[in-house]
Amino acid sequence: MDIIQQTNRAMLFEEINPEKLDLITLVGDVKGIDSLSDEKIKEINRHLLIRSFDEFLDKFLPTVYSFYNAANQKVMYTLKKPEGIADDCISEIRIDQNNDFLKMLFTLIDTKRSQGITNVDFKFENLLDMISPKKVMDDIRQVRKEIHYLHTQYEKLDEGDPKKLDLGDKLNGLFEEASANYNNVMAMLPLAIEDIKTRLLLGGSQEENQSEAIQIGMLTIAESGELKIIEAPKSESTELMLLEESAAGELVNVFGDDYDNITETPSAYVKDLVVRTFCPLPVVQAEIDLGTEVRNYNTYLEFYKNAKDDFVKTVKPLVEKILGVKMFFDQYAIKNKGMTPSMLITNCKLDMMVKSSNIPRLETFLNTVNSKNDFSDTIWFGIVPSLEMETASKVKVSRERFRGNEKVVKQEGNSLESLSMLLQVVHDYKLQVFFSFESGEETTFNSVATAGIDKYIDKCSVLVRKEYSEFAIPCMPNFTIIPKDKSGVVIDSRMLQTENGVQLSQEKEDILKLWIEGVYVGGAYVAAGIVAAYQCPEYLREHYKSISKEYPGVRFDIEAGDNSLRVVTTMAKEITGFTNNIKDSINRKNFGFVFSSENAQLQDRDIKRITVYKARSLAMSEDGFDSIYKTLVSTYIERMLRFQTGDFKHENIVRFFSNNPSSQKSKWLGTRGYVNSIIQDGDDMSYIIDEKSHMCHIDLVFNGNVKNLDVTITKGTTPVKA
Repeated sequence: MDIIQQTNRAMLFEEINPEKLDLITLVGDVKGIDSLSDEKIKEINRHLLIRSFDEFLDKFLPTVYSFYNAANQKVMYTLKKPEGIADDCISEIRIDQNNDFLKMLFTLIDTKRSQGITNVDFKFENLLDMISPKKVMDDIRQVRKEIHYLHTQYEKLDEGDPKKLDLGDKLNGLFEEASANYNNVMAMLPLAIEDIKTRLLLGGSQEENQSEAIQIGMLTIAESGELKIIEAPKSESTELMLLEESAAGELVNVFGDDYDNITETPSAYVKDLVVRTFCPLPVVQAEIDLGTEVRNYNTYLEFYKNAKDDFVKTVKPLVEKILGVKMFFDQYAIKNKGMTPSMLITNCKLDMMVKSSNIPRLETFLNTVNSKNDFSDTIWFGIVPSLEMETASKVKVSRERFRGNEKVVKQEGNSLESLSMLLQVVHDYKLQVFFSFESGEETTFNSVATAGIDKYIDKCSVLVRKEYSEFAIPCMPNFTIIPKDKSGVVIDSRMLQTENGVQLSQEKEDILKLWIEGVYVGGAYVAAGIVAAYQCPEYLREHYKSISKEYPGVRFDIEAGDNSLRVVTTMAKEITGFTNNIKDSINRKNFGFVFSSENAQLQDRDIKRITVYKARSLAMSEDGFDSIYKTLVSTYIERMLRFQTGDFKHENIVRFFSNNPSSQKSKWLGTRGYVNSIIQDGDDMSYIIDEKSHMCHIDLVFNGNVKNLDVTITKGTTPVKA
């Protein structure tokens, strides 16, 4: 570990935010140069390298852009900043930990993980309503409670008290959070919807969602002893003056002033709404124009539902990438951090990356970080999600008798041609590329459980028996965060005006619902994440006793023994398992990086997570396809050999493989008892030097299977006999 400090940096070939810098731009023109400067690599790392999910959100600021179209009265959403529209007409919506859609998905993943329930039994609807106005309002109530609590504490303390200043900082932070949406009408809509509902349905029973006219009263006992509620006497002072005396009254003024100062186009209605939301007033408005309020409520609700629908459809591809990055880092779930996985994001589309004009830039970058004897910036893995998967063409319908799926413009995936072009380039730099197919119902656990993996094998056939095949790792299936058929979100019901007041409609057609159409995470993110995680000796130490801190997990074979039940993913089980026929087929073909959602036990403990069933590349072997660890060990040994022999000097190679106790081979042989030993029981290493061709042929034996590694010898000044 003192020579090669990390073996788990991954490179994600994906665009996250087109407004941010990308690898092609940062590398720049490479005519006539073989390598980039150290300063340039530092700059690339500063912009594109991340070591945690939080750093990813900070550096790439995933964003959706929105603007209003007066022609069709709609909110338009786009992932690219629209050109030709003034900046002040465009709203930027950050997709981060505070975004309600992403927050809902994180909660859903965590809940499913803690419960360990399969998709068919999991109550998705209980969490999906987190993006309804009611739940958005619940979050605001929590912020409101904190503001009121801190403000009360703040008021009690003397001016200049350090504690008061600390509370002031906290209050500023909460106000900043609250005020972020003053200018965003879309963010204010859930407040307006819930505000009208609260005022109009005040006093109505929660179950029936209806109300009658209200006159605030007080309970009295009449002279005759009769129990009676009489109208409360009206106070002369206005409601705000009543409040002025209390601390809450000050908050009313603070919010009012804050709104006036921050808002570009103030609206009295929105100002009252903000004040009412954060400082509920204790006096009921006597006169409410029910007709107008009900009309407003239904208009807001309809607009919110349609806008949310469009937003979700636009943001979903971006959210799936964000979740993928989170799942990559989530696999490294340990307390004592060691060799933490890192990821370099190209931030450009794969087809752009592999254009003939851009390939020299990628080659120069990889040559700089992967062809030196300094391994701190070496990239070991690649991730390519969303590979296009053509499915059988649908029956053409001349006339639509029933409502079917709307023809949506399919998100562009990565083509097989782009992937093969990438593999052609990166195999020279020993990048093992994890790739997965487009997300959707056709690539889920359910799909593999019913149809097997033959379609994946057919799709990958063009990548087999190529010089780069051992560096290509197809990952399947993809992970389902929300299944398509369970992705309905009830926003709310329309309101009706009745003779006695108002009520929320119970009619089915008046319940506004949007469909998310399923959310998925590409298998490549999780596969690369778990392999990157078990490279770290500290990670392996949490699962095994005999771990050497000297070696990374390059020789760890996740398929061997009960390894796959010890080193599991953080993903919750999705189905009850594959049938024996499907498992027999997978075992016969030994194809790809296959995840399994099986019932299993380890030391009387139920495994409730998804495990790794196969970890194979597209390199052919006697029993199907080869294990990915063989390529990784081969790369590791070649890099160690290059470092310790001064770029493959003849006499140093002889010393490296000699029986001398201080040789590298002897050291590896002497530390064979660990789970992460480079040479395990049943393994061996031997070499033959061909003087004529100046080649050194190395045979790496893994459990009786031989893998060849050839290196070109640097001529020494004096010949050395082996």
